[in-house]
Amino acid sequence: MKPILSALLLFVFITASSQHTRLNGYAVYVFDDQFDSYYSTSDYYNGKFKGGLQWGVGLEYMPTPMNGIELLYLNQQTTAATNYWAPGQITEKHTNFDVGFNWAMLAFNRYMRKPGSKVEGFGGGMLGAAFINVDNPDNGNSNNATKFAWGLRLGANIWASEKVAIKLQGQLLSAVQGAGGGLYFGTGGGGVGVSTYSSMLQFGLGGGLTFALGGHKTTPPPATTIPQ
Repeated sequence: MKPILSALLLFVFITASSQHTRLNGYAVYVFDDQFDSYYSTSDYYNGKFKGGLQWGVGLEYMPTPMNGIELLYLNQQTTAATNYWAPGQITEKHTNFDVGFNWAMLAFNRYMRKPGSKVEGFGGGMLGAAFINVDNPDNGNSNNATKFAWGLRLGANIWASEKVAIKLQGQLLSAVQGAGGGLYFGTGGGGVGVSTYSSMLQFGLGGGLTFALGGHKTTPPPATTIPQ
């Protein structure tokens, strides 16, 4: 854990001190997402994460005008209406769990922009971890799980000036249940169960703001005139 934290702190230090740096703020609406797990004949669950606001912040280093490496944090607080059956139960139970998602991701972004245009298209992938907290309001129990996570996104920055842009994007995030087990909803409020797939796919639409820091300028070069 210490080597990972040291590497993250080094990334933040190098990025913050660089002139080719962007600060990104995010506000995304995440849609409802169904999930399930039937890894055992005597122990299963299925339910739906309720959609809502996801907010976040990212620090992005631009090694070239067309490529970005971003360290970002995303947060969402929601509920999960869940039906589940656990050993010892006589009938299936239903609980509306309180769920908190905290995503720590490393994103790799590719940018496209025509000379003279204020619109900068982008797309990329994300890898990292999802820290999921689950509270059972029926009995006060709680638990948490840490899962490998991945994501995709596609969007555009509309530059209002050399320093500020409005961000529009669509994204897909998933916490992989097959990497170390699955998030378990039950009488204890949460736990870990063996699984081999991920039924969790969170799609979101939204945007935010992008700020070019330091001496980093985003004005594209003028179009080249070809002599006749």
